[in-house]
Amino acid sequence: MISIGKIGFIGGGNMGEALIKGLIEGAFPAADILVAEPVEDRRLQLVERYGIDARADVAEVVTASEVVVLAIKPQIVPLVMPGIAKALDQKKLLVSIAAGVTSQTLEEYLNGSPRVIRVMPNTPALVGAGATAICRGSHAGEDDLLTARQLFEAVGIVQVVSEGQMDAVTGLSGSGPAYVYTVIEAMAAGGVQQGLTMDAALELAAQTVFGAAKLVMESGEHPAVLRDKVCSPGGTTIEAVKTLEKKGLRAALMEAVSRAAQRSRELGRK
Repeated sequence: MISIGKIGFIGGGNMGEALIKGLIEGAFPAADILVAEPVEDRRLQLVERYGIDARADVAEVVTASEVVVLAIKPQIVPLVMPGIAKALDQKKLLVSIAAGVTSQTLEEYLNGSPRVIRVMPNTPALVGAGATAICRGSHAGEDDLLTARQLFEAVGIVQVVSEGQMDAVTGLSGSGPAYVYTVIEAMAAGGVQQGLTMDAALELAAQTVFGAAKLVMESGEHPAVLRDKVCSPGGTTIEAVKTLEKKGLRAALMEAVSRAAQRSRELGRK
C-alpha cells in the first residue's frame, strides 16, 4: 500500500466502511485513518470494528488528514463543503464519491486551486469486488490520480475515465448491482416455479451469475462468444435466450443504464 499519510473520511456509511476495511486488509495502518461521522453510535461501531479514530467534527478530520475522502450523499454536499473549505488547503487531496457532483462543483466550494479527484464506486466494494471509475479535476495531477487509484484498488478494480463519462459510469456500474440483484431474484423465482426450494434456487442463481461474470473476466472472450458456446442447436439454452430477446431483456437493461445516467446528470445540476 502507498504511503500517503493520514486519510480522513467525511461520512462513515457503507461505502466509507468498505474502503476502510479494504485499506486495513491491504496493510494500511488503522492509526492513520480518521472518520468524521455525526452519529455517535456509528462512530463507536467503526472504532470498535477497525480501531480507527472517529470524530464528530469535520474540520478536525480535514485538518489532520493528507487525503480527504468525501463519502456522503450528494444532497448533503452543500451542507458539508463550507466546513471542509475552511480546513482544506492545496496540500491536501480531496477524493469525492458523491454521485453526480462534478469536480467543477466541488472546486467552486473550495479556495485557490484545490486538488480534486471524482470517484464512482459501487457496493460490491463491501466484499472486495467493487468496480470503480475515477477522473481528475482541473487542478489535480497524475500523482493524485495514482493515489486515488491505489486507494480504490484495495476494494476492487479501477478504470480511469474522463469527467464527461462519469454519468455513464454511474448508470452502468454505480447502479448496476441493483440490476443484477433483480436478475438473480427473477432467476431464483423461476427455479422455484419449476419445483426447487427457494434456498436452493437462490444459491444456484447467485453462483451462476458469479461464475458467468468470472468467466468473462478471466477468459477475455466477449460475452456473446461465451453465450454462443452454451447455446446448442435446438437445445434448452437457445430457447431461453430467444425468450429473453422476445421479452426485451436487453433493451430494458440498456434503458435502465440510460435512465440512471440521466438521473446522475440531474443530480449534478442541483
